[in-house]
Amino acid sequence: MAERQVNKPVAAREQDIQAVSRTAQILGLFDPVTPELSVAETTRRLDLNRTTVHRYFSSMISSGLLERVEDSALVRPGRSILQLGSFMLGQQRIMQMAPAYMRELSLEIKISTVLSLWGTSGPVVSLVEESDHPTLVTVRVGSQLALDSSQAKVFLAFLPDQFHADRLTGSLPEPQRTETRRRIEAIRQAGMSIHVNHRGICVVAAPVFAATGICATIAAVGTERMLPEALDSREATALKAACKRLTKEMGGTWPEATD
Repeated sequence: MAERQVNKPVAAREQDIQAVSRTAQILGLFDPVTPELSVAETTRRLDLNRTTVHRYFSSMISSGLLERVEDSALVRPGRSILQLGSFMLGQQRIMQMAPAYMRELSLEIKISTVLSLWGTSGPVVSLVEESDHPTLVTVRVGSQLALDSSQAKVFLAFLPDQFHADRLTGSLPEPQRTETRRRIEAIRQAGMSIHVNHRGICVVAAPVFAATGICATIAAVGTERMLPEALDSREATALKAACKRLTKEMGGTWPEATD
């Protein structure tokens, strides 16, 4: 009996891995030449039986990975795949376009600038443009930022899925949760976040929007003496202007309440 109890979870895991693998194989059949698929074509190309393909099609349609083509038995990539593709293209574009804006901004304000993208549970530092100021404050690329960071609060303020944002802030202990949500509401009005941490490092962060919504944040990072803790400072104004220009080039729209 003990042996069967041990083997059952292993078998279940193997089935899950097989399901993921087959789902990936089906999605991998789509390309510019094959924008739509039939059960027969999928059965032939993957050497599966029709019942299995029907079952996978139904499950993938239910989850949004596929959708039926009108007035036919064909399927095509669904909304979830299109959203993911749009998201990935947006990340590639921002990584290509942002460096020039960040260099120009760092030269203007003499402060290091940091671009962050949204990861699985918060912002991840993806680009850093170091300033030529004698005192250098910088951040390592790949750093995962906490939910109470300026960059995270900006993301949480403008994420299209505010239910997801509420779930994330709901995981914070009180009174941090209440304070974070209060700051997020203020950021929606101001369009920016500013915070000085216990080490005396000031971070001013602003959003960058693509057509699908917020795609990144750019932050200026410096000491309290280098970077004033004021949203109307020269540095904060320059940061906001740069993010607005980049938003326009990304095809996004800056929220009216923050203009």
